[in-house]
Amino acid sequence: MNIFKKNSIIISLLILILVVISSCGIGSVKIDFMNTGKILLDKIPFISKLISLEGIKPSHIKIISDLRLPRILVALFTGGALAVVGCAFQGVFKNPMADPFVLGISSGAALGATIGLIFNFNKLIFGFAGVTIFAFLGAIITVMIVLRIASIGKKLPATTLLLAGISINYLFSAIISLLMLLNRNKLESVYLWTLGSFSTSNWKEVFLIIPVVLVCSIVLMFFSKDLNIMLLGDDTAQSLGINVNKTKKVILVISSFMIAIVVSISGIIGFVGLVIPHIIRIINGPDHKKLIPLAMLVGAIFMIICDTIARTIISPSELSVGIITSLFGVPFFLGLLYQRKKSLS
Repeated sequence: MNIFKKNSIIISLLILILVVISSCGIGSVKIDFMNTGKILLDKIPFISKLISLEGIKPSHIKIISDLRLPRILVALFTGGALAVVGCAFQGVFKNPMADPFVLGISSGAALGATIGLIFNFNKLIFGFAGVTIFAFLGAIITVMIVLRIASIGKKLPATTLLLAGISINYLFSAIISLLMLLNRNKLESVYLWTLGSFSTSNWKEVFLIIPVVLVCSIVLMFFSKDLNIMLLGDDTAQSLGINVNKTKKVILVISSFMIAIVVSISGIIGFVGLVIPHIIRIINGPDHKKLIPLAMLVGAIFMIICDTIARTIISPSELSVGIITSLFGVPFFLGLLYQRKKSLS
Protein backbone atom coordinates (compact mmCIF):
# COMPACT_ATOMS: atom_id res chain seq x y z
CA MET A 1 0.00 0.00 0.00
CA ASN A 2 2.86 2.40 0.83
CA ILE A 3 4.49 1.71 -2.55
CA PHE A 4 1.20 2.53 -4.28
CA LYS A 5 0.74 5.73 -2.26
CA LYS A 6 4.20 6.99 -3.21
CA ASN A 7 3.77 6.19 -6.91
CA SER A 8 -0.03 6.23 -7.16
CA ILE A 9 -0.25 8.63 -10.12
CA ILE A 10 2.40 6.81 -12.19
CA ILE A 11 0.87 3.39 -11.44
CA SER A 12 -2.63 4.64 -12.27
CA LEU A 13 -1.37 6.16 -15.54
CA LEU A 14 0.23 2.85 -16.55
CA ILE A 15 -2.97 0.97 -15.70
CA LEU A 16 -4.96 3.49 -17.75
CA ILE A 17 -2.72 2.91 -20.80
CA LEU A 18 -3.11 -0.88 -20.48
CA VAL A 19 -6.89 -0.54 -20.09
CA VAL A 20 -7.14 1.69 -23.19
CA ILE A 21 -5.15 -0.76 -25.33
CA SER A 22 -7.06 -3.78 -24.00
CA SER A 23 -10.44 -2.11 -24.49
CA CYS A 24 -9.60 -1.14 -28.08
CA GLY A 25 -8.98 -4.80 -28.87
CA ILE A 26 -12.15 -6.12 -27.23
CA GLY A 27 -15.42 -6.37 -29.13
CA SER A 28 -17.33 -8.44 -31.67
CA VAL A 29 -14.09 -8.41 -33.67
CA LYS A 30 -11.19 -9.29 -31.36
CA ILE A 31 -7.86 -7.70 -32.19
CA ASP A 32 -4.49 -8.86 -30.87
CA PHE A 33 -3.07 -6.75 -27.99
CA MET A 34 0.23 -6.09 -29.80
CA ASN A 35 -1.48 -5.14 -33.05
CA THR A 36 -3.83 -2.86 -31.14
CA GLY A 37 -0.85 -1.18 -29.50
CA LYS A 38 0.81 -0.63 -32.88
CA ILE A 39 -2.36 0.90 -34.35
CA LEU A 40 -2.65 3.28 -31.39
CA LEU A 41 1.06 4.23 -31.50
CA ASP A 42 0.65 4.96 -35.21
CA LYS A 43 -1.77 7.76 -34.21
CA ILE A 44 0.92 9.57 -32.18
CA PRO A 45 2.98 12.18 -34.10
CA PHE A 46 6.69 11.38 -34.55
CA ILE A 47 6.27 7.90 -33.01
CA SER A 48 4.19 6.85 -36.03
CA LYS A 49 7.34 6.99 -38.18
CA LEU A 50 8.84 4.20 -36.09
CA ILE A 51 5.78 1.93 -36.32
CA SER A 52 5.00 -0.52 -39.11
CA LEU A 53 1.40 -1.67 -39.62
CA GLU A 54 2.44 -4.32 -42.13
CA GLY A 55 0.48 -7.53 -41.63
CA ILE A 56 -2.40 -5.87 -39.80
CA LYS A 57 -5.76 -6.08 -41.56
CA PRO A 58 -7.03 -2.71 -42.89
CA SER A 59 -10.45 -3.55 -41.41
CA HIS A 60 -8.87 -3.85 -37.93
CA ILE A 61 -7.19 -0.46 -38.34
CA LYS A 62 -10.51 1.08 -39.38
CA ILE A 63 -12.44 -0.52 -36.49
CA ILE A 64 -10.03 0.90 -33.91
CA SER A 65 -9.44 4.27 -35.59
CA ASP A 66 -13.02 5.13 -36.50
CA LEU A 67 -15.17 3.23 -33.99
CA ARG A 68 -13.50 2.13 -30.78
CA LEU A 69 -10.82 4.76 -30.16
CA PRO A 70 -13.09 7.86 -30.26
CA ARG A 71 -15.61 6.08 -28.03
CA ILE A 72 -12.93 5.07 -25.52
CA LEU A 73 -11.42 8.57 -25.46
CA VAL A 74 -14.84 10.13 -24.79
CA ALA A 75 -15.42 7.57 -22.01
CA LEU A 76 -11.93 8.28 -20.61
CA PHE A 77 -12.43 12.02 -20.32
CA THR A 78 -16.04 11.67 -19.17
CA GLY A 79 -15.00 9.42 -16.29
CA GLY A 80 -12.12 11.74 -15.43
CA ALA A 81 -14.35 14.82 -15.48
CA LEU A 82 -17.06 13.25 -13.29
CA ALA A 83 -14.48 12.12 -10.71
CA VAL A 84 -12.68 15.50 -10.62
CA VAL A 85 -15.94 17.43 -10.18
CA GLY A 86 -17.00 14.95 -7.49
CA CYS A 87 -13.81 15.82 -5.57
CA ALA A 88 -14.36 19.55 -6.05
CA PHE A 89 -18.03 19.52 -5.01
CA GLN A 90 -17.41 17.34 -1.96
CA GLY A 91 -14.70 19.79 -0.91
CA VAL A 92 -16.82 22.90 -1.51
CA PHE A 93 -19.92 21.51 0.21
CA LYS A 94 -17.92 19.62 2.86
CA ASN A 95 -20.40 16.83 2.21
CA PRO A 96 -19.36 13.28 1.21
CA MET A 97 -22.74 12.81 -0.50
CA ALA A 98 -22.18 15.67 -2.97
CA ASP A 99 -21.76 14.54 -6.58
CA PRO A 100 -21.39 16.29 -9.98
CA PHE A 101 -25.18 16.52 -10.34
CA VAL A 102 -25.91 18.10 -6.96
CA LEU A 103 -26.78 21.50 -8.51
CA GLY A 104 -29.48 19.99 -10.71
CA ILE A 105 -27.19 19.73 -13.74
CA SER A 106 -28.48 16.27 -14.59
CA SER A 107 -32.13 17.28 -14.56
CA GLY A 108 -31.38 20.45 -16.56
CA ALA A 109 -29.49 18.49 -19.21
CA ALA A 110 -32.20 15.81 -19.25
CA LEU A 111 -34.92 18.44 -19.71
CA GLY A 112 -32.98 20.03 -22.58
CA ALA A 113 -32.44 16.63 -24.20
CA THR A 114 -36.10 15.72 -23.70
CA ILE A 115 -37.22 18.89 -25.49
CA GLY A 116 -34.74 18.19 -28.30
CA LEU A 117 -35.94 14.59 -28.71
CA ILE A 118 -39.65 15.41 -28.54
CA PHE A 119 -39.42 18.18 -31.12
CA ASN A 120 -37.08 16.14 -33.37
CA PHE A 121 -34.12 18.52 -33.36
CA ASN A 122 -31.93 16.04 -35.20
CA LYS A 123 -30.10 18.52 -37.40
CA LEU A 124 -26.40 19.02 -36.87
CA ILE A 125 -25.42 22.36 -35.30
CA PHE A 126 -21.70 23.15 -35.57
CA GLY A 127 -21.22 19.44 -36.26
CA PHE A 128 -23.08 18.30 -33.13
CA ALA A 129 -26.51 16.72 -32.80
CA GLY A 130 -29.33 19.09 -31.87
CA VAL A 131 -30.12 16.99 -28.78
CA THR A 132 -26.55 17.48 -27.54
CA ILE A 133 -26.83 21.26 -27.95
CA PHE A 134 -30.18 21.32 -26.12
CA ALA A 135 -28.78 19.18 -23.27
CA PHE A 136 -25.81 21.53 -22.88
CA LEU A 137 -28.05 24.62 -22.84
CA GLY A 138 -30.36 22.96 -20.32
CA ALA A 139 -27.45 22.18 -17.97
CA ILE A 140 -25.93 25.68 -18.22
CA ILE A 141 -29.27 27.48 -17.71
CA THR A 142 -30.01 25.27 -14.69
CA VAL A 143 -26.70 26.15 -13.04
CA MET A 144 -27.33 29.87 -13.63
CA ILE A 145 -30.80 29.58 -12.05
CA VAL A 146 -29.50 27.65 -9.02
CA LEU A 147 -26.62 30.08 -8.40
CA ARG A 148 -29.03 33.01 -8.72
CA ILE A 149 -31.51 31.49 -6.24
CA ALA A 150 -28.83 30.43 -3.75
CA SER A 151 -26.87 33.71 -3.67
CA ILE A 152 -27.44 35.90 -0.63
CA GLY A 153 -25.77 39.18 -1.53
CA LYS A 154 -22.15 38.28 -2.24
CA LYS A 155 -22.36 35.12 -0.14
CA LEU A 156 -23.01 31.63 -1.49
CA PRO A 157 -23.99 29.36 1.44
CA ALA A 158 -23.46 25.66 0.76
CA THR A 159 -26.73 24.65 2.43
CA THR A 160 -28.76 27.07 0.30
CA LEU A 161 -27.01 25.82 -2.83
CA LEU A 162 -27.83 22.21 -2.00
CA LEU A 163 -31.48 23.01 -1.27
CA ALA A 164 -31.81 25.07 -4.47
CA GLY A 165 -30.22 22.28 -6.52
CA ILE A 166 -32.51 19.63 -5.00
CA SER A 167 -35.61 21.79 -5.57
CA ILE A 168 -34.76 22.47 -9.24
CA ASN A 169 -33.93 18.80 -9.70
CA TYR A 170 -37.40 17.74 -8.49
CA LEU A 171 -39.12 20.46 -10.53
CA PHE A 172 -37.36 19.55 -13.79
CA SER A 173 -37.84 15.82 -13.15
CA ALA A 174 -41.58 16.44 -12.84
CA ILE A 175 -41.61 18.44 -16.10
CA ILE A 176 -39.68 15.65 -17.86
CA SER A 177 -42.16 13.04 -16.60
CA LEU A 178 -45.05 15.18 -17.83
CA LEU A 179 -43.47 15.62 -21.27
CA MET A 180 -42.84 11.87 -21.50
CA LEU A 181 -46.47 11.08 -20.63
CA LEU A 182 -47.71 13.54 -23.24
CA ASN A 183 -45.32 12.12 -25.85
CA ARG A 184 -45.32 8.36 -25.25
CA ASN A 185 -43.80 7.66 -28.66
CA LYS A 186 -40.59 9.36 -27.46
CA LEU A 187 -40.59 7.73 -24.02
CA GLU A 188 -38.00 5.06 -24.84
CA SER A 189 -35.50 7.42 -26.50
CA VAL A 190 -35.70 9.89 -23.58
CA TYR A 191 -35.33 7.11 -21.02
CA LEU A 192 -32.31 5.61 -22.81
CA TRP A 193 -30.64 9.04 -23.01
CA THR A 194 -30.96 9.47 -19.25
CA LEU A 195 -29.12 6.17 -18.68
CA GLY A 196 -26.01 7.40 -20.51
CA SER A 197 -24.18 5.94 -23.49
CA PHE A 198 -21.08 6.42 -25.65
CA SER A 199 -22.49 4.53 -28.63
CA THR A 200 -22.65 7.61 -30.86
CA SER A 201 -19.25 9.05 -29.88
CA ASN A 202 -17.17 10.49 -32.73
CA TRP A 203 -13.96 12.44 -33.30
CA LYS A 204 -15.74 15.82 -33.18
CA GLU A 205 -16.86 15.05 -29.64
CA VAL A 206 -13.33 13.90 -28.76
CA PHE A 207 -11.85 17.19 -29.98
CA LEU A 208 -14.44 19.09 -27.92
CA ILE A 209 -14.25 17.14 -24.68
CA ILE A 210 -10.44 16.79 -24.39
CA PRO A 211 -9.49 20.51 -24.20
CA VAL A 212 -12.51 21.36 -22.01
CA VAL A 213 -11.80 18.61 -19.46
CA LEU A 214 -8.03 19.17 -19.42
CA VAL A 215 -8.21 22.97 -19.03
CA CYS A 216 -11.01 22.88 -16.42
CA SER A 217 -9.28 20.11 -14.44
CA ILE A 218 -5.96 21.99 -14.42
CA VAL A 219 -7.73 25.14 -13.18
CA LEU A 220 -9.41 23.12 -10.40
CA MET A 221 -6.01 21.68 -9.42
CA PHE A 222 -4.82 25.26 -8.79
CA PHE A 223 -7.52 25.44 -6.11
CA SER A 224 -6.27 22.29 -4.33
CA LYS A 225 -4.73 24.22 -1.45
CA ASP A 226 -7.88 26.33 -1.05
CA LEU A 227 -10.07 23.22 -1.00
CA ASN A 228 -7.85 21.66 1.68
CA ILE A 229 -8.14 24.75 3.88
CA MET A 230 -11.90 25.11 3.25
CA LEU A 231 -12.38 21.64 4.77
CA LEU A 232 -11.51 23.29 8.11
CA GLY A 233 -14.58 25.55 7.79
CA ASP A 234 -15.44 28.76 5.95
CA ASP A 235 -14.56 31.02 8.89
CA THR A 236 -11.14 29.42 9.34
CA ALA A 237 -10.45 29.63 5.60
CA GLN A 238 -11.50 33.30 5.56
CA SER A 239 -9.18 34.07 8.46
CA LEU A 240 -6.30 32.45 6.55
CA GLY A 241 -6.75 34.85 3.64
CA ILE A 242 -9.01 32.87 1.28
CA ASN A 243 -11.92 34.67 -0.35
CA VAL A 244 -14.28 31.79 0.34
CA ASN A 245 -17.33 33.01 -1.61
CA LYS A 246 -15.33 33.95 -4.70
CA THR A 247 -13.44 30.65 -4.58
CA LYS A 248 -16.70 28.70 -4.29
CA LYS A 249 -18.24 30.52 -7.26
CA VAL A 250 -15.19 29.98 -9.48
CA ILE A 251 -14.98 26.26 -8.61
CA LEU A 252 -18.73 25.74 -9.08
CA VAL A 253 -18.89 27.60 -12.41
CA ILE A 254 -15.84 25.81 -13.89
CA SER A 255 -17.03 22.43 -12.63
CA SER A 256 -20.56 23.01 -13.89
CA PHE A 257 -19.34 24.04 -17.35
CA MET A 258 -17.20 20.90 -17.61
CA ILE A 259 -20.07 18.64 -16.49
CA ALA A 260 -22.50 20.39 -18.84
CA ILE A 261 -20.24 19.54 -21.80
CA VAL A 262 -19.75 15.95 -20.63
CA VAL A 263 -23.42 15.28 -19.87
CA SER A 264 -24.59 16.79 -23.16
CA ILE A 265 -22.38 14.28 -25.01
CA SER A 266 -22.78 11.13 -22.92
CA GLY A 267 -26.07 11.53 -21.03
CA ILE A 268 -26.40 11.06 -17.28
CA ILE A 269 -23.96 8.56 -15.76
CA GLY A 270 -24.29 8.17 -12.02
CA PHE A 271 -22.05 7.12 -9.12
CA VAL A 272 -18.68 7.84 -10.77
CA GLY A 273 -18.33 11.29 -9.21
CA LEU A 274 -19.69 10.00 -5.90
CA VAL A 275 -17.74 6.77 -5.45
CA ILE A 276 -14.31 7.40 -7.05
CA PRO A 277 -13.32 10.31 -4.72
CA HIS A 278 -14.16 8.08 -1.72
CA ILE A 279 -11.95 5.29 -3.05
CA ILE A 280 -9.04 7.70 -3.53
CA ARG A 281 -9.45 9.20 -0.04
CA ILE A 282 -9.35 5.72 1.52
CA ILE A 283 -6.21 4.76 -0.43
CA ASN A 284 -4.34 8.05 -0.64
CA GLY A 285 -5.79 10.46 1.92
CA PRO A 286 -7.81 13.70 1.58
CA ASP A 287 -5.13 16.03 0.16
CA HIS A 288 -6.67 17.57 -2.99
CA LYS A 289 -3.23 18.07 -4.58
CA LYS A 290 -3.10 14.31 -5.14
CA LEU A 291 -6.80 13.60 -4.84
CA ILE A 292 -7.85 15.50 -7.99
CA PRO A 293 -5.29 14.12 -10.51
CA LEU A 294 -5.57 10.61 -9.09
CA ALA A 295 -9.38 10.74 -9.17
CA MET A 296 -9.20 11.79 -12.82
CA LEU A 297 -7.06 8.76 -13.72
CA VAL A 298 -9.07 6.25 -11.67
CA GLY A 299 -12.37 7.72 -12.90
CA ALA A 300 -11.14 7.30 -16.48
CA ILE A 301 -10.09 3.68 -15.84
CA PHE A 302 -13.42 2.88 -14.18
CA MET A 303 -15.47 4.44 -17.00
CA ILE A 304 -13.59 2.65 -19.78
CA ILE A 305 -14.01 -0.70 -18.01
CA CYS A 306 -17.73 -0.07 -17.47
CA ASP A 307 -18.25 0.99 -21.09
CA THR A 308 -16.34 -2.05 -22.38
CA ILE A 309 -18.64 -4.30 -20.34
CA ALA A 310 -21.70 -2.35 -21.54
CA ARG A 311 -20.86 -2.79 -25.23
CA THR A 312 -19.72 -6.43 -25.09
CA ILE A 313 -21.70 -8.29 -22.41
CA ILE A 314 -24.79 -8.81 -24.61
CA SER A 315 -23.09 -8.31 -28.00
CA PRO A 316 -24.20 -7.49 -30.70
CA SER A 317 -26.60 -5.38 -28.60
CA GLU A 318 -25.31 -3.21 -25.78
CA LEU A 319 -26.37 -1.89 -22.40
CA SER A 320 -26.37 1.72 -21.28
CA VAL A 321 -23.15 2.45 -19.41
CA GLY A 322 -25.13 4.10 -16.57
CA ILE A 323 -26.55 0.67 -15.70
CA ILE A 324 -23.05 -0.79 -15.31
CA THR A 325 -21.71 2.11 -13.21
CA SER A 326 -24.73 1.79 -10.91
CA LEU A 327 -24.31 -1.98 -10.58
CA PHE A 328 -20.70 -1.42 -9.47
CA GLY A 329 -21.31 1.84 -7.59
CA VAL A 330 -24.31 1.02 -5.42
CA PRO A 331 -22.85 -2.06 -3.64
CA PHE A 332 -19.55 -0.25 -3.06
CA PHE A 333 -21.28 2.81 -1.65
CA LEU A 334 -23.49 0.67 0.62
CA GLY A 335 -20.29 -1.01 1.81
CA LEU A 336 -18.81 2.39 2.66
CA LEU A 337 -21.93 3.32 4.61
CA TYR A 338 -21.79 0.01 6.50
CA GLN A 339 -18.13 0.56 7.42
CA ARG A 340 -18.94 4.07 8.62
CA LYS A 341 -21.84 2.73 10.67
CA LYS A 342 -19.54 0.17 12.30
CA SER A 343 -16.92 2.80 13.12
CA LEU A 344 -19.55 5.01 14.80
CA SER A 345 -21.16 2.20 16.80
